[in-house]
Amino acid sequence: MRDNGSVICENLSFSWPDGTRVLHRLDWTAGAGRTGLIGLNGAGKSTLLKLLTRELAPREGTVRITGETGLLPQHIATDPTERVEDVLGVSRRRAALRSIERGHTDEELFTALAEDWDVEERSLAVLDRLGLGGIGLDRPVVGISGGELVLLHLAAQLLRRPGVLLLDEPTNNLDRRARNLFHDAVRNYEGTLIAISHDRELLRLVDRISELRDGAITDYGGNLEHYEQALEAEREAAERAVRSADSELRRQRRKSVEQQEKQARSKRYGLRMRAENRAPRIVLGERKRTAQDSAGKQRVMREGALEDARARLESAEERVRDDELVRIDLPATAVPSGRRVLAVRGARTPRGELIGDLELRGPERIALTGPNGAGKSTLLHTVAGRSAVGGGAVEAPVPLRYMPQHADVLEEHLSVVENAKRLAPGAGDNEVRARLARFLFKKDRADRTVSTLSGGERFRAGLAALMLAEPAPQLLLLDEPTNDLDMHGVRQLVTALSAFRGALIVASHDVAFLGEIGITRWLWLDGELTETAPERL
Repeated sequence: MRDNGSVICENLSFSWPDGTRVLHRLDWTAGAGRTGLIGLNGAGKSTLLKLLTRELAPREGTVRITGETGLLPQHIATDPTERVEDVLGVSRRRAALRSIERGHTDEELFTALAEDWDVEERSLAVLDRLGLGGIGLDRPVVGISGGELVLLHLAAQLLRRPGVLLLDEPTNNLDRRARNLFHDAVRNYEGTLIAISHDRELLRLVDRISELRDGAITDYGGNLEHYEQALEAEREAAERAVRSADSELRRQRRKSVEQQEKQARSKRYGLRMRAENRAPRIVLGERKRTAQDSAGKQRVMREGALEDARARLESAEERVRDDELVRIDLPATAVPSGRRVLAVRGARTPRGELIGDLELRGPERIALTGPNGAGKSTLLHTVAGRSAVGGGAVEAPVPLRYMPQHADVLEEHLSVVENAKRLAPGAGDNEVRARLARFLFKKDRADRTVSTLSGGERFRAGLAALMLAEPAPQLLLLDEPTNDLDMHGVRQLVTALSAFRGALIVASHDVAFLGEIGITRWLWLDGELTETAPERL
């Protein structure tokens, strides 16, 4: 039976040596159940994780964790000398068990075994649950695929049964089968689990969402759907508050103008009375002083009311989230219905691997799916002309652009605007900057060098350069585009692709993302290219 642990952060603050503040007086508690920790790239999620694992020390405040902590990191380091039993942490107990079975009765053997007599059965059972039943405990980790390695390290954590299990973007590089197995393990997990993730399917399995934003965490009970509903309700309430505050400010301005006009009329009346000597001088003087005092008080009241109305409007506007979504129009990318965009006939890679046959006509949107290592990237490389064709033919009679998995379309030492100009040499500076602004690279942002961009910004800059290239692309190839994007980055990609009017081939394991971009055909690549459907993945 696992003892559920808990995480308690009190008054937690952290800044980098250059003074950049990441967390400020953060109070947060995570208890039993599954928590999805989300936030924009750069919000501090990984920093918080390092504070929880003691890899970093806070500037002030405390982190208290009850129970043992387990971590499944985003990037798993491998030791080529290790075997499966070493990763699972059972090699010493297995060795002790074998010695005892051979008749040895040394006390240290029983101490090492710690009464874990069924260690092998438990280990194999966990491996089997994660689809690794045939892998064996004595197999070297060298040669194990990346997806299998992630599942193997998850198996190690499930065997350890830590009080708190931390997952850092665990499904980024998993194929469809491995993702399904991982999701099943999360669904059945009974302890305290905290997952940093942008995987929408995984976030639908959690019990609550914790959003890290501006150095603080807001908790939303429920899974991803509940979070998005709560966010929409917050947005609507904030926009209503803005409309109300704006209406009040305009009312106060009208009232101020009316009062000033009334005072002006009263002043003119007083001047006329004085000019016509209709009242004694002493009476007129007293009226003037009274009017001036009243005007002064009313001016102070007007200014105070206006200032209060402005403050309420500013406060209301601050509560409205800036969605910063890409809003573009790309008419030059349009492809007429029925026009041939791509023809692949009996094509093979340089190593002789059969790619198969594929034809695209008009603005089709193809989802290219299949297990890791099946050749999806190779197919896209070949279609894009990055790899020579070993046989058959590949014809793309329209302008084509390709975004590989590790976006290399940008020159690191150049700025965003310089990279865009490189692919659109005929466009003027103002035109390029105006286009980039629609991809959220406004003003100084467009002058930042690529090497200083975050992963999400880098992808967006590469996508902007490709989509704004000359001639305009009418066939776009994307290889695992969501791997390094946070949830907001994925939304930005979805809105950008909604403006693209050409044909699209996307290699991805992210079925939720594929379902949002209007896929018209689903293909499965595993030895050969076949038609499939999302419900069969």
